[in-house]
Amino acid sequence: MTSLFCKPWVLTAVLLAVCLQSRAETAAVLPAAVREALKAARLPPDALSVVVLPLQTGSTRLQHQAGVQRNPASLMKLVTTSAALDLLGPAFTWRTPVYLDGQVRDGVLQGNLYLQGSGDPRFGVEQLWLLLRRVQGLGIRSIQGDILLDRSVFSVPAQDPGGFDGEPLRPYNAAPDALLINYKSLLIQFVPDQANKVARVHVEPPLAGVKLPASVPLSSGECSDYRGGLKADFQNPLNMVFSGSYPLACGEKTWPLAYAEPEKFAARAVHGMWLQLGGQLNGSVRDGVLPPGLKPVLFHESPTLAEVVRDINKFSNNVMAEQLFLTLAVQKRGSGSAPLAVDAVQAWWRERLSGVEAPHLDKGSGLSREARISAQSLAALLQWAWAQPFMPELIASLPVTGVDGTMKRSKSSAPAHLKTGSLRDAMGIAGYVDAANGQRYVLVAMVNHANANQARPVMDALIDWTAAKQSP
Repeated sequence: MTSLFCKPWVLTAVLLAVCLQSRAETAAVLPAAVREALKAARLPPDALSVVVLPLQTGSTRLQHQAGVQRNPASLMKLVTTSAALDLLGPAFTWRTPVYLDGQVRDGVLQGNLYLQGSGDPRFGVEQLWLLLRRVQGLGIRSIQGDILLDRSVFSVPAQDPGGFDGEPLRPYNAAPDALLINYKSLLIQFVPDQANKVARVHVEPPLAGVKLPASVPLSSGECSDYRGGLKADFQNPLNMVFSGSYPLACGEKTWPLAYAEPEKFAARAVHGMWLQLGGQLNGSVRDGVLPPGLKPVLFHESPTLAEVVRDINKFSNNVMAEQLFLTLAVQKRGSGSAPLAVDAVQAWWRERLSGVEAPHLDKGSGLSREARISAQSLAALLQWAWAQPFMPELIASLPVTGVDGTMKRSKSSAPAHLKTGSLRDAMGIAGYVDAANGQRYVLVAMVNHANANQARPVMDALIDWTAAKQSP
């Protein structure tokens, strides 16, 4: 029988690790379906760590290599988002202020305009358009000076966008930025115009000084590798070229693409949008630091943290997670750098989950080769989070098995909310599973192995086994 101290209504963070280890009925043998899935994937059992434990009453159902430190990939986002919901609250928002350094006369700003980044993770094309329209609502049609972008609240060293995996144009490799606009990525839309035998090319956001073809020829055939068929050349970031064709069978498609000069993306996007709105600029758009004494004339306010966390976890958005990670440093340490963010999260873990082995993290997204956490620690975090006021927001952010987000492709039909994680040699799931006996279980599973990308059936087998009817 489970000790009274392991019951959820008296459970404290200090006792979580003890309870995980001391439940006498812990299953030591992996279920047959899981062993078969491992064998089929050519994965040894010691590549897998698993914890399955009830949220209500009863003993731990399964515990296999629970204390082994593993690379969790994007499961680390559960640490970042839980810390943020607890420290900042679900209603927290980011505010991006606008300042005028000069007078407005006859529609002309006689000076400079400042945009000050606050780390907003969801400042996209629509938000930029609205902000600049509001600037025009102040009676400004022309700016005599410059538009200056203050990104100083974050301290992010220069990064090679292809340094992690050699894929610099993949949006998931975008680096954080205090003024992150559209994830530093272009959305290139292809719209077939059959009558003229071309696909129209539309790009958002508009980037000042950047040329793309207005159309590409249409072709017949299947829509298999349309990106390869376009024969794109992005070597010159000011002149992107498509020398191939676009299959009519594809219909409309949107290609998200990280800009080849990410450090210049914000300036080009702001300049391009201002010009598209009919604004005039005598100076340039450049980086700068807000001078003292100015007061904001307007703000753009982000969606709430609860909404941002939903995007981060449902779709495993790396750069949004990094924005949130650095925001924790800003809010708790006064400046947004990775070392300060690590300190803030580690201090939070020690306070909230004292006695549970802390993770080793260097980023907030899990896009790392160095990050480590045990299944036991991650299960303890999820069990602790279940008893917190922000629990509904956290659960709502987790993908639903076979329904949405990164769990949409799951073959399991079991009702579950589970975060996924995957890298070249790591795969995992973590979250909550509803079982046929009315119990809800915490499930954490991680595989670290060269064949980890074959482990999806293993994860599905664990979900199904956890959800199967068992004695309460």
